[in-house]
Amino acid sequence: MEHRMLGRTGRQVGVVGLGAWQLGADWGQVSEDEAFATLEAAVEAGVTFIDTADVYGDGRSEQIVGRFAKGRPELTVATKMGRRVEQIPSNYVMSNFRAWNERSRQNLGVDTIDLVQLHCPPTPVYSADAVFDALDTLVAEQKIAAYGVSVETCEEALTAIARPGVASVQIILNAFRLKPLEQVLPAARAAGVGIIARVPLASGLLSGRYDEHTTFAPDDHRNYNRQGESFDVGETFSGVDYTTGLEAVRRLAPLVPAGATMPQFALRWILDQPGVSVVIPGARNPSQATSNATAATLPPLPEASLAGVQAVYDNLIRPQIHHRW
Repeated sequence: MEHRMLGRTGRQVGVVGLGAWQLGADWGQVSEDEAFATLEAAVEAGVTFIDTADVYGDGRSEQIVGRFAKGRPELTVATKMGRRVEQIPSNYVMSNFRAWNERSRQNLGVDTIDLVQLHCPPTPVYSADAVFDALDTLVAEQKIAAYGVSVETCEEALTAIARPGVASVQIILNAFRLKPLEQVLPAARAAGVGIIARVPLASGLLSGRYDEHTTFAPDDHRNYNRQGESFDVGETFSGVDYTTGLEAVRRLAPLVPAGATMPQFALRWILDQPGVSVVIPGARNPSQATSNATAATLPPLPEASLAGVQAVYDNLIRPQIHHRW
């Protein structure tokens, strides 16, 4: 698998990573055995970057990833912190950072976490000097090797990129979310900040497996968060209306290269965007993890395919999405 530098972390990572949200909660049940099998399949396929968070299953994902990663120094494990408390700027202080970090280090079974990211905090947090001073302190104390941010909006990303200590920015980027291409990716490249592309398959919409008759489990966020009832609606189907998303996928289908699947095409499109360090599709089982990693072996998409994605976005998605995030 191709490797790229992950921004200011100084680490090279495989261009397709693994997002471990599914291994914690909010996507239906995934057994522990299935979670370990999924991780094993991903690594066998060349994955070296795993992204989790303290809130995924209230620590379950971190614990599973930590046990799996033990004795595998080739892996870079990133986690996120901040979503287990009320989302107000006053909660983003050093005392909480220390407590959150201690809990995550225990869950992961490490003394130093490779990368810790603020987990989509309130917008004012990105402009608070004290927040980044505290993160710098944790780096100096070797509690974390590097820090980054996970953002909801392009404006938040640009604010974070201007911070000299920010190693990476995690942002929603997929065929339904093209706005980051305009300013965020160029700014990150210029600053040497890594881009971690999350929600790459638009919560599965870009898998091409769903239709108007698909149902989701009660504990699946694609059921209970369609209107943003529990967290930002942009995290579910990238904020795209479900029916519109299905139509967009049908229009994208003719662009898929021979021998590739729709998810692989969607992931390859992300990898072809200048400035992307790693894309982190989730997986619920080994076959999904292996198939996703295979996207890294596809050749770059032709210009006609890139233009086709842009046309579908402009015609169907842009009016719903572009102004919001």
